Amino acid sequence: MGDLLWPTYDGPGDVVAIETVPLADRGLPATTYELLVRAADLWPDRVALSVLPDGERWEQPAERTYTELLMDVHRYANLLHTLGVRRTDGVALLAPNCDELVTAILAAQLAGIAAPINTGLSGTHIAELLRRSGARVLVAAGPELAPEVWASARELAVEAGMEALLALGPTLPGPAEAELDSLDGVRVGYLSALAAEQPHDAFVGETPSATNLAAFFHTGGTTGTPKLAAHTHANEVSDAWMIAANSLLHDGSVVFAALPLFHVNALLVTVLTPLFRGLQVIWAGPQGYRDQALYTHFWKLVERYGVTTMSAVPTVYSVLAGCPIDADISSLRFAVVGASPLPQAVRDGFEAATGIRLVEGYGLTEATCVSALSFPHHPRPGSVGQRLPYQHVRAVEITADGEWIDLPAGRVGVLAISGPTVFPGYVTGRTPDGPVLDGMGKLRDGWLDTGDLARVDPDGFIHLAGRAKDLIIRGGHNIDPAVIERVLLAHPAVTAAQAVGRPDLHAGEVPVAFVTLAPGVRATPEELRAWARDHVPEQAAAPKAVTVLDALPVTLVGKPFKPALRAEATRAAVTDALRDIPSVTGVRGVVEDGAVLAIVGLSPGADKTSVREVLERFAITWRLELS
Repeated sequence: MGDLLWPTYDGPGDVVAIETVPLADRGLPATTYELLVRAADLWPDRVALSVLPDGERWEQPAERTYTELLMDVHRYANLLHTLGVRRTDGVALLAPNCDELVTAILAAQLAGIAAPINTGLSGTHIAELLRRSGARVLVAAGPELAPEVWASARELAVEAGMEALLALGPTLPGPAEAELDSLDGVRVGYLSALAAEQPHDAFVGETPSATNLAAFFHTGGTTGTPKLAAHTHANEVSDAWMIAANSLLHDGSVVFAALPLFHVNALLVTVLTPLFRGLQVIWAGPQGYRDQALYTHFWKLVERYGVTTMSAVPTVYSVLAGCPIDADISSLRFAVVGASPLPQAVRDGFEAATGIRLVEGYGLTEATCVSALSFPHHPRPGSVGQRLPYQHVRAVEITADGEWIDLPAGRVGVLAISGPTVFPGYVTGRTPDGPVLDGMGKLRDGWLDTGDLARVDPDGFIHLAGRAKDLIIRGGHNIDPAVIERVLLAHPAVTAAQAVGRPDLHAGEVPVAFVTLAPGVRATPEELRAWARDHVPEQAAAPKAVTVLDALPVTLVGKPFKPALRAEATRAAVTDALRDIPSVTGVRGVVEDGAVLAIVGLSPGADKTSVREVLERFAITWRLELS
């Protein structure tokens, strides 16, 4: 079984050989619970979790062995069971990272379905996610961990009709917990205290199967209500194994984790994957990579714990590149980067400063998490990595009538993925038997439409070329924004770049770009525009304007948020078109429910007809408001 579970997986040529053995024959655990039980059996006394209270107290972790982690998961899951949670019920989790949250998520997957939620979402969106998830219990940050989250959770628990509201305490809590005020009709208490008397040696309910749902993860959510993607236990276990099988990890690895647990990367890459090899995971405090003290002590932390790998977004590595190295960081073999395009300047700066290679990956929630990984010793420039074993990828052209046409290797098209990690659908409703799932147009005969543009080379390496919905259409000519972004990122002053279409009265859209610059480096918009004009492969792609920003807009998990840039581009275009109409008091570009909208302010008694005549020449959505 050992050879079947851990095939040779050192380079690009190994994937095809791995797939000669059916995945079903490799002896993977069926569920995340079985994965945890296996880890506790193999490495009972090995430290599983070292959780830091915060960046300042980086030498004072709360630690648990694999045996202790399993015992705590049993206690928490048994409490959830006594509260009425069953196999098709959601358990909502609303908290920043802390020691108890890792346990609570694993316990929720054992007793029911874990539904972690971003605390930064609006109350309206959280309430809708609670409804869709079918949650009976809300696990939330208590008053000592995050008082504002606790206050919101109390209101949500009553409004959503929760049967119980369970509080999480801070990592390494004080000598006495704060008293929790009661709520009418809702059982309120600290999760750890209520679970203390529950059996620790086994789960008293029905254990899940491979095809049962394990988790709901929301995707998107910066505007509009986020979609809720469902994962089965088989989805999560197979993806975690694919990552663990890669030679990037070995049995002595120590993983650093700081991404929020409402994001699939945190669960798959830094919780479930380490379980396969019995690895120790060092968790940052509640603020994760937003904790400024963490950067002050980061390299000493790497030395102190012998960290061998980490996972983060490009902005984190940009900051770390400027942190003086004041420790022995020779243990850190490589660092994984994903979620947004990696600027060459960020790669060069981090690798030059640290000597540590950045390894790109690619994935999305609808394919569980990771679908492609790079090899540090087999670089494929411009690629985000090779497809993982048993996940198949292809580029397709989707015609106007919805037909999928396969494209040859090297041609850019919509990236499609198939395999055991493809999700069963989004949660669109509930029946007495459980959640209702719908692919919502993303699934076709077992293939997932990722919405990403890419070309796939003959070895299965993926070369991203932007989002299908981000195409800039100039006079009927399609312009890939990635072409413009790559050119600007090649400028030595540029650290990040995003190109979008700006509405245009004549061409429909014209390309514009937004960039950030390296600290202490100057470059004017005119210089950057000239650079782009001289280097783009076609003049149609030359941006009409380049705007320098302090930071590009991103979602709460660090992914680029282009709608905000399209809104700004729309504002600029409409402002320019209406500049000669004196009754126009101002123009705003906003994003509402995912759509860009121009809001035009008018003075009382304004001639709306002339304003409408101009606005109707644009292919945009707009609204008039009296100032």
